[in-house]
Amino acid sequence: MLYPRLLLAPFSSLNSFEKQRSPKLSYGYTKMNIARGGYRVFSANSSTACTELAQKITERLGVELGKSVVYQESDSGETRVDVKESVRGQDIFIIQTIPRDVNTAVMELLVMAYALKTSCAKNIIGVIPYFPYSKQCKMRKRGSIVCKLLASMLAKAGLTHIITMDLHQKEIQGFFNFPVDNLRASPFLIQYIQEEIPNYRNAVIVAKSPSAAKRAQSYAERLRLGLAVIHGEAHHSESDMADGRHSPPLSRAITGHTGLELPLMMAKEKPPISVVGDVGGRIAIIVDDIIDDVEDFVAAAEILKERGAYKIYVMATHGLLSAEAPRLIEESAIDEVVVTNTVPHEVQKLQCPKIKTVDVSMILAEAIRRIHNGESMAYLFRNIAMDD
Repeated sequence: MLYPRLLLAPFSSLNSFEKQRSPKLSYGYTKMNIARGGYRVFSANSSTACTELAQKITERLGVELGKSVVYQESDSGETRVDVKESVRGQDIFIIQTIPRDVNTAVMELLVMAYALKTSCAKNIIGVIPYFPYSKQCKMRKRGSIVCKLLASMLAKAGLTHIITMDLHQKEIQGFFNFPVDNLRASPFLIQYIQEEIPNYRNAVIVAKSPSAAKRAQSYAERLRLGLAVIHGEAHHSESDMADGRHSPPLSRAITGHTGLELPLMMAKEKPPISVVGDVGGRIAIIVDDIIDDVEDFVAAAEILKERGAYKIYVMATHGLLSAEAPRLIEESAIDEVVVTNTVPHEVQKLQCPKIKTVDVSMILAEAIRRIHNGESMAYLFRNIAMDD
């Protein structure tokens, strides 16, 4: 298992993660947790991926997974939660990964949080490594900012704190009226590059669009590697026509004030796809926060191959890998896709051997321990750049 070295500095003598990994000291660590008491860890659904992540976290903490049942009514499809033990006056951590059915996962989280709230839990902390609807954090024409709506729903259900990882936009933290700890996966991915990519010193970090350049620059600076940016008409994931700039549409006929004439905005025209930076004879490592529809990544890999890159890796925190993503990756010039276990993707891995997984349960477990003990979270962000 991979553990970033920068996270393995010693903690306090009793609370060290290194001690609980030692067989001689594991009993003392567990005893300390039982003596302090006051917190439980629950899984918000019974899916294999969520249960596995929750079990990894509880094993690192030296506690047992809370006893609860989350299920769907067979006739009505309603979500039901049955908590099998007392939670009165305790800190409760709810682990929730977001599977394919995102709306069911959201309801499971809301119903469980409300059940724990009405059972007199002291604090309810949601551990949501991938925050759903995070892409809908801006106004799109006459749509809605669904991410803000979800933040309000979680607060109403009883959550008092959230632990998440690599939010799509950091400004999402402002949607909440309670603390949000936005952890980073970059140390784990950087260590994977250093230990699993042969001759990584001959690599160049690539941003598949100018909007991803800051993240790529942060990786490049810490790895002491070069930087390349892809720019051109192949990228349509962030459409300028959908960001509200043309809503309402411009009109030459203005009623009410005939003397007012707004200047017409010139339409944008993207140049032909190009690569800013030298990738010839190099390993290209594309970095991003989410890999969902992979058409952009496949197109980027093709242009990098044409420009002379002899190996192409894709690094992303959240591997949503929807629709035909596994097949497209398998047939593309991409050599390997590396994602973390924030989102279930076991089925996609079976369909595409190029997909690899990095475990991030260690940092989630340490965040839980520090929050419960009232310790500073600053250590988990040491050497983490703001652009990650």
